[in-house]
Amino acid sequence: MTTTRCCPAALALVLAVGCTVDTGEDESLGLDSATVTTVTEGTPEAAAVLALVNDPVVDQPLLDVDVALDQRAATNIIAHRDGVDGVVGTSDDDPFDSIAELDAISYVGESALGKLLAYAQAHGYMPGTEAPTEDELIYVTLALVNDPSVGEAMLDDDVKLDSRAASNIVEYRNGVDELTGTADDRTFMTIEDLDRISYVGDTALARLRDYAVLHGYLDEVPTADSEVIFSPQSYYQSHNVEIAQRIAAAQSSIDIAMYSLSDEGIYDALEQAVIDGVSVRFIFHTASEDRKKTGAELAATRSARLEAMGVNVRWVNKTMHHKFAIIDGPRTALAAADSGLVITGSGNWSYGAASTYDENTLFLQGHSEITLRLQREFNHLWDHSRDFVFDPNLSLPTAIPLSQSSIVDEPAAHAHFTSDNFSVNGDTFSIVSGNDTVANAWISAIDNATDSIWIASGHLRSRPIAEALIAKAQANPSMDIRVYLDGQEYISAWYHGVQLTELDDCLVAAGTSLSKQRQCLDKGFLYGYQVGQAGISVRYKVYAFRWDYSYAKQMHNKLMIVDGDELWTGSYNLSDNAEHNTFENVLVFKGLPHAELIAAYEASFEALWDTRRDGTYAALLDDVDNAPMIPLVFAAMALTWDEVNVLKGAISTNCPAVYSSAYKDDPSGHQSCPR
Repeated sequence: MTTTRCCPAALALVLAVGCTVDTGEDESLGLDSATVTTVTEGTPEAAAVLALVNDPVVDQPLLDVDVALDQRAATNIIAHRDGVDGVVGTSDDDPFDSIAELDAISYVGESALGKLLAYAQAHGYMPGTEAPTEDELIYVTLALVNDPSVGEAMLDDDVKLDSRAASNIVEYRNGVDELTGTADDRTFMTIEDLDRISYVGDTALARLRDYAVLHGYLDEVPTADSEVIFSPQSYYQSHNVEIAQRIAAAQSSIDIAMYSLSDEGIYDALEQAVIDGVSVRFIFHTASEDRKKTGAELAATRSARLEAMGVNVRWVNKTMHHKFAIIDGPRTALAAADSGLVITGSGNWSYGAASTYDENTLFLQGHSEITLRLQREFNHLWDHSRDFVFDPNLSLPTAIPLSQSSIVDEPAAHAHFTSDNFSVNGDTFSIVSGNDTVANAWISAIDNATDSIWIASGHLRSRPIAEALIAKAQANPSMDIRVYLDGQEYISAWYHGVQLTELDDCLVAAGTSLSKQRQCLDKGFLYGYQVGQAGISVRYKVYAFRWDYSYAKQMHNKLMIVDGDELWTGSYNLSDNAEHNTFENVLVFKGLPHAELIAAYEASFEALWDTRRDGTYAALLDDVDNAPMIPLVFAAMALTWDEVNVLKGAISTNCPAVYSSAYKDDPSGHQSCPR
């Protein structure tokens, strides 16, 4: 499992400037003349090659080992350049004036020229260009070995790797079925991944780097920006403050689809944006309730406050659970997708999401497909929404139509929406029975996993997803499957039995009606216990004996990481309610173009998975058994089902009153229990 994208110093040195370490590989092999790029006199490429060989810091060992020329070619080039005295920088130096002069040197031919060009391009000798950064050189090296069109023969014959290294690279990449382009293919996400392959060493890494640079892989280095802020944070480092700053920088348009907004800084930023001439559309879940008020009570609502600023507010007849915004996006021009900003994630724009709950919020710029798909989703909901009428004089912004055909699929990114489960008639959305668009997408990812599945979700109440996880664990008992849930998902073995009995009774009552049977199977069943009993590692974020919103430090993420190279994240809870009653999104990021982003999520997941597994649990049990006040609300910990069961048993033994109506009816007023 990948846990870092940082290069060790030795590997970074290999990729940046070459290395003289002898790895036992054949040092004499060069680029095949049939595969190199011809260096044409008078071109920028020719200038780069001449600049390299004439550079006084370039010596014979560098040309021999780092550029990987034939030793005789390296010696002869330096001897010609340095003149009779063999010393660089003296009056008899004879620098190369042309490619023809260089090509005339013994043992220099097209292969050597190709190697010199590759090294020159990788190290900043091209006129008017800067040397690729270390990160760019790492990227192109990995892009080459991940390219499905690059086979064993190319790595062996053209790149000139040891044949065993070439075979092992392709074998790893192709996965268990040994076929290219199938679901079990693996991605080299880090240089460490590649360096672990047998017979891949410093020389192989350098040759892969130079071949990738020479053959245009620098053009594949991503230019889009991806940033993530994980909650909880102190307020001034939170996603709310960053969102307000991004809104303040808007130039023309902002489209927002949001469940909850209560942050004052964001309200202020929106108000100023409108004053500055930015057009703002807002589909707001809160408006569906605010609209029912009248008079002064209506005027005091959040929706009315937005409209009073000049923000056009609308609502939909299903739960608006999205948490995304598009700033200066393709509302009126497709080309804006290349520069527009998307903000999305699991977190609402509230203090709790910023500084209390576990959340993730993405800031994506230049992700064309993602931006277009979210814009299309927003436009679809907006076109079939209902107006929150507080200021009837607000203008109705226009938008260009976005068809599916206008969006080019990017293999490394995609978006899924529960809106695909609904039909629409005017301003009314209705569920289409049998549609499970997002759940099916999750299940496909689970089914295709080969190494690991990590899930962090506030809920696990989706029958098809739970069944897919159980089936995967049964088929692959050694697979690293981890599920991290909020504490409210914990149930006792006794209550699980109650669930099963209620389900059986419901199915009996449903008789032969398929729709009624579906309703029985889809209603709020808690699957954490059942998934854990199937052998899957399940932990709960536990912070209280009894869950209550007033003090909950929720695990509110909704994400999955598959095989260390695929990230699923968004607003989508794992529940039937999310699938069929709410508007949700899940964004998918795959492979090398998103390696740094996926690595950040992996690191965050591992931190969550081990939340306070440092002796806090033992100390809490001691307090429960011995302290004068028994804590019922406490520091959050990641606990197994068995650990939660022991803790709850200890609390109920030491505080029998915890089950009294007083404690049940007023949890926030009973956060501890006197002994």
